[in-house]
Amino acid sequence: MIGPLPKDIPDLPPVPGMPALLPSTVPPTAVLAVIHHPKVAAYRLMVALTAAAAVAVDLHLGNPARVLSYFTIQVDALLALVFILSAWRAWTAHRPLPPLMAGGTVFYALITGLVYHVLLVNEPGPFSMTGQTGAPTGWAALTNQILHTLIPVAALLDWLLLTSPVPLGLRQARTWLLYPLAYLIFSLIRGERLPPGTPERYLYPFLDAGRLGYKSVLANALLLGLAFFALALLMVALDHVRPDPTRRPKTGFRLQPPVG
Repeated sequence: MIGPLPKDIPDLPPVPGMPALLPSTVPPTAVLAVIHHPKVAAYRLMVALTAAAAVAVDLHLGNPARVLSYFTIQVDALLALVFILSAWRAWTAHRPLPPLMAGGTVFYALITGLVYHVLLVNEPGPFSMTGQTGAPTGWAALTNQILHTLIPVAALLDWLLLTSPVPLGLRQARTWLLYPLAYLIFSLIRGERLPPGTPERYLYPFLDAGRLGYKSVLANALLLGLAFFALALLMVALDHVRPDPTRRPKTGFRLQPPVG
């Protein structure tokens, strides 16, 4: 008569001479089907094309060499390229972009929006990237709002609602500050190489060393750098607490490390 089968297989003695197997883990991508995100890809492509169109209009209206010297234009051109690549990855179900690149692009877009609306929009003669005197009008006014308001908001919504938390860390926050620092050096060198009296010798009024002096400009840069670092830390903190908008629904199947 056959006895009842045991619920658990008893431990088997090790086979002499056989090497012990090390425990291993299986990444989720090895057992989960890839998921395409056509709506996410369409949104990012739309944002990229909008930013690229606004940059192209400003290049057409103004002197391309001067227009490309603005931090806003450089950031929005970078954002257009990054969002196109990110849209392609979402469409083809590839891995998302590295957090240093994706988060940094959003960080720079937020800088352009915040600096404009806090420091520049109330200036008696707001700077014009197209070379207009006084407040921008016509197409220049439209691109001004697109680059400083629409694109930063669209990038922030993409990061909050369509991007999985990494989470970010202090290393990314510190690295993101290298580009604003490099732009500060570029802006001052550019202003020094142009003869005094040249229109828009310094592209931003708070970096106008000819009018304010280097001591005030460096003080302004230090304050802005601290504000930028605080913004980067805020993004890092939010990335640790915000929910994952791309989390797959629970199916009852749990991934566990295989026995080894």
